[in-house]
Formats: sequence, C-alpha cells, structure tokens
Amino acid sequence: MTMIQTTPFHFAISILLAGVISILLPGCNGSDSQVQPEPENGQNNLTYETRVAFVSASGDTLSVIDAAVADDQESRTQGLMNVSSMPRDAGMIFIFDENQPRSFWMASTPLSLDLIFANEDFKIVRIHRNASPYSQESIASEAPAKYVVEVNAGYTLQHDINEGGSILILE
Repeated sequence: MTMIQTTPFHFAISILLAGVISILLPGCNGSDSQVQPEPENGQNNLTYETRVAFVSASGDTLSVIDAAVADDQESRTQGLMNVSSMPRDAGMIFIFDENQPRSFWMASTPLSLDLIFANEDFKIVRIHRNASPYSQESIASEAPAKYVVEVNAGYTLQHDINEGGSILILE
C-alpha cells in the first residue's frame, strides 16, 4: 500500500484548485445564461404569513393560497429571488402604499410564475402568465395596481383565475 503524504503546501494548493474549478465549471455548460447571485445560504426561505383567496367576477371563491408577504421596500426588492421551489398552493403577495402602474422582472428568480396585478379595490386588472425564469423583460400591470400576487406558472389557468375577478387577503 502506498501512502501519500500531504503537506500544508499541498493542502493549500488543493483548496485553491477546488475554488478555481468551482468558479469555472458553471460557465462551461455551453449556454449563454448568466450565473445568478444567491444569498449566502443559497436559498431564499419563505415564511407564509397570510392567505390570499381568488374570487371570480360572479363572487365564487376559486382557490386559496398560503402567501409570503412583501410589504416593505426590502422584502419587495427580494421577492421570490433565489426561491427554487414553492408548494403548489403557495405564493407571495406584494403590498404597496400607492395604487399605480407596476412593473416586475424575473432577473434572479428561478421559478416560472404567474403574476396577478390587483388594484386598490382588490380587482384583478392584469394577469401575466408563465413569466420566464431569469428574464430581464419588464412585466407591466398596464393599469394602476396596489397588490401583486405571484404564484407558480399555470396556477391561474388551473383555477380559472381571470382579469375582472378579485383577490381577498385573509388574516
């Protein structure tokens, strides 16, 4: 049996090489996509603080989700960035102080999402379905909105949620 002796110098070189390899490998996958920054723990962990109901224009409750709340500048900026999975009946509600046109993007968001824009009267004024992960395309409400709910892509079609319906924030 042959023994390999490791010196502090060899150990330092192996750590250095491991670091260089970990930096270079993500760029070697043949795609042109950018590596997205992640929080230190690699995952944005959500706390579902409230529930949001989706209601049809005729007043029928279509579905209810557990929702993380983004109601200050820091939490709205973070949003669902670096969230790699979310339960089927979960999402995030963004609550703003003003009812005005809104614009979102998916630059650091690995999930495909449906975005539901609702005005100060909780009426759904716009739905953008299947927003692409990591996209830098601006997703506009096209009408004043005070609330934006993000759910997994396909959720709005699966539950027949449409513009003209409304949302309810359940405490």
